[in-house]
Amino acid sequence: MEGWDKGTKSVVGEIPLLSTRAGPRDGDAWRQRLKEEYRALIAYTSVNKAKDNDWFRISAANPEGTRWEGTCWYVHNLRRYEFPLQFDIPVAYPQVAPEIELPTLDGKTHKMYRGGKICLTVHFKPLWAKNCPRFGLAHALCLGLAPWLAAEVPILVDSGMVKHKDDEAAPADAAAASGSAAAS
Repeated sequence: MEGWDKGTKSVVGEIPLLSTRAGPRDGDAWRQRLKEEYRALIAYTSVNKAKDNDWFRISAANPEGTRWEGTCWYVHNLRRYEFPLQFDIPVAYPQVAPEIELPTLDGKTHKMYRGGKICLTVHFKPLWAKNCPRFGLAHALCLGLAPWLAAEVPILVDSGMVKHKDDEAAPADAAAASGSAAAS
């Protein structure tokens, strides 16, 4: 945890570590791991809410807990930018971290792979490997997705690659208003 700011260390320290080394093919052991994942996600969400830093919603998209979907957001220049979030649990999980996808940003930055998978190889994957099986989904969001959003969203917004939803709606509303004014 060297090189991390105090806030990150504090938050990571409050996310429970996991102990079950099991993946989706491991039956009852996977169900136990999934319970630990939910406990860690609930704890992380609670910490974020207590610090007024709520920035994602996520849930399992199937009963097996192998597909996850949700929304994440980042506030830049006092405007909230929201992105759909999804990932599958790899067969080799927890030895292999999930590949977090933000499909609406696919092709908008070089720090992303095909399909909207964010690049975590250089900074996060070695950390994940060192902490396997203690790290889980909450850790991937905290130490993978959150810093990626903080680094990339301001650049994407400032370059015009990402527009705020209000800015996208404005031209259509203006055209509709001018069309109805012309009809009068």
